[in-house]
Amino acid sequence: MSDSQPLAGQRVLMFVEDIYEDLELWYPKLRLIEAGAEVVVAGPEANQTYKGKHSYPCKSDARIADMQSAKFDGLVVPGGFMPDKLRRDPKVLSLVSEFAQAGKLVAAICHGGWIPISAKVYKGVRVTGSPGIKDDLINAGALWEDAAVVVDRHFVSSRKPDDLPAFCQAILQVMTSK
Repeated sequence: MSDSQPLAGQRVLMFVEDIYEDLELWYPKLRLIEAGAEVVVAGPEANQTYKGKHSYPCKSDARIADMQSAKFDGLVVPGGFMPDKLRRDPKVLSLVSEFAQAGKLVAAICHGGWIPISAKVYKGVRVTGSPGIKDDLINAGALWEDAAVVVDRHFVSSRKPDDLPAFCQAILQVMTSK
């Protein structure tokens, strides 16, 4: 591990599906790659192009159904309307649960919090998220805070695209403190 690539040798899984929030996928993906991590973006299908809310394309590297949490060091869940679709996929929920139970990074921004909510991993966890899902977070047993970023053990959460610098700094902090 070097100072310029503190995540060298680590692997991070990200989810993609149509109507993801463009910046919330691309900013962390590129920042993690810059830090030396291998980032795998998984969607319902492998090698398929998905369009973000602002029409920016993202081609999936792999199929969600083929992913194994044991092969990754962390998970990043972008927002947009994508999480509302993917939270219905039992494989997505089992992956999130496995990351959480293993004490690995579970990071969600904006509406990305819907996925950990449905995976039932936020009970008693301090989090933030889009004000639009504040009630959902509270009803799931999370401890809501209105902050740019909230870190509770291996859980990292942020509210919106403007919070991405703090979100990515917190992800790097959690992943380098193992």
